[in-house]
Amino acid sequence: MSVVAIPTRTHPAGRPERIGPPRQRPTPSVTITLDLAPGPMSPRLARLLELIGELAESGEGRLRPGVDEDRPPAPRAVPTATDPDVIRIVTASRVVQRGARVIPLTRIEYDLLLFLAEQPRRVFTRLQLLSRVWGYEHAVARTVDVHVRRLRAKLVDMPVVTTVYGVGYRLADEARIEIDRSR
Repeated sequence: MSVVAIPTRTHPAGRPERIGPPRQRPTPSVTITLDLAPGPMSPRLARLLELIGELAESGEGRLRPGVDEDRPPAPRAVPTATDPDVIRIVTASRVVQRGARVIPLTRIEYDLLLFLAEQPRRVFTRLQLLSRVWGYEHAVARTVDVHVRRLRAKLVDMPVVTTVYGVGYRLADEARIEIDRSR
């Protein structure tokens, strides 16, 4: 499990000369990412999900859009894929599989893969990816290169991301990806 706290800043660090009004976050935020294993949920994990749901219902927090807000999200068993050449993205549990093997991805790697898979054959610049996947543009554009390289390393022998030189990145034409939203 990883927890990330993002403090409110008046301007990006090291760039006071920035032109235009800085984009501020209204409040500090905390992102919690859980890597859920297939199978039954432990009592402690069930309680954690219950508490997150209670915080969202009380107005002290909010669940990410797309999550069923009537009840806390419950992890479900990951379907077993049999084709080793297909990458399956299970959106409800944020699990990525290649064949029957689960590929451990970080939050950003997962979000980047899902974003590109949802929009095949479309080229995105580094700044567009920073804005749409990371949610901000004030980071170094080469950050995208690092995450693409790490994603490629985790999906060895499987072309997933294509570099469009001088422009940016897109999903590879050869990429066989299924997005499973049914769970």
